[in-house]
Amino acid sequence: MPISESGWKSCLAEGLVIPALPLTLDKDGVWSQRHQRAVVRYYIDAGAGGIAAGVHSTQFEIRDPRHGLFEPVLQLVADVIQEHATDRFVRIAGICGAADQACAEAAVALDAGYHAGLLSLTAFRDASELAALDHVRKIAAIIPVVGFYLQPAVGGRIFSYSFWREFCEIDKVIAVKIAPFNRYYTWDVVRAVMDSGRDEISLYTGNDDNIIVDLLTRFEWRGNVRRIVGGLLGQWGVWTKRAVEMLDEIRTTGSSDSIPADWLTRNVALTDANAAVFDAANGFTGCIPGILEVLRRQGLTPSCRCLNLEERLSPGQEAELNRVGSAWPWLTDDEFVRDNLSSWLS
Repeated sequence: MPISESGWKSCLAEGLVIPALPLTLDKDGVWSQRHQRAVVRYYIDAGAGGIAAGVHSTQFEIRDPRHGLFEPVLQLVADVIQEHATDRFVRIAGICGAADQACAEAAVALDAGYHAGLLSLTAFRDASELAALDHVRKIAAIIPVVGFYLQPAVGGRIFSYSFWREFCEIDKVIAVKIAPFNRYYTWDVVRAVMDSGRDEISLYTGNDDNIIVDLLTRFEWRGNVRRIVGGLLGQWGVWTKRAVEMLDEIRTTGSSDSIPADWLTRNVALTDANAAVFDAANGFTGCIPGILEVLRRQGLTPSCRCLNLEERLSPGQEAELNRVGSAWPWLTDDEFVRDNLSSWLS
């Protein structure tokens, strides 16, 4: 029997590792369904609690009629989950565009069995906050919504505390992915959720530059306490086994009265690794190819090619990936992948 809405919401509230799915293309730019299945199986067997498909890491170009991959990718992922994951595995679909496009994508996701939509507001970058909120209400009438505070450097915009406070009043808003890469804006979201009194809204980090600190922080405000319980991250689309182990350890550490200083050191190491994967030195232009290159080296993808040929590894990015892999081997899960790859690709 499929998990109930209260059931998957409970899983989300507990805190999960949710990788943002990359698209697997061969060197000629043809979608490799075999490798796409392998990546999904990797996430499942690594212990991830869900997946986000059709998001930035999956490449927004999948929606282009020339490629027509949005629905096929969502369906393939849903089929693999159905076959290999438990009913408690949370399915989130990326939804973007103006009203017509976003409503259509929400309907496709719901029909494919996705539990919620991660709603991008990049189409409302220059619109009023009221217009953006009205858009959220339209989508929430179709599918439960995970809010998305995306950093301006990659197409997002700054939203006020008032926006997030009103956002929290929308029925069917069930979580927020906080990814402004900015502590001031992160606190705006957390405070708005706390002020709303809606304990059922789960907080997830998308701040790939500060993952561990986000997960360790005990937010206090006016007698209330909240935590960011998990992550929906492009960074967790690689080395996922280690991410799962890390979140499990953080849960135990977070219940203690004091946090060992070693966690702050580990946070710096993870941020350093993310800088290489996401190509921070070049304004994140090699972000998606960086994710794919890590997976390619493990044999999970046939190439690091993107649908947009202008998206490629930046000069020096491969060397940076080599450096962080050597400097922080405890972040990698190459042995786990090596032991299971043939099964995932079969």
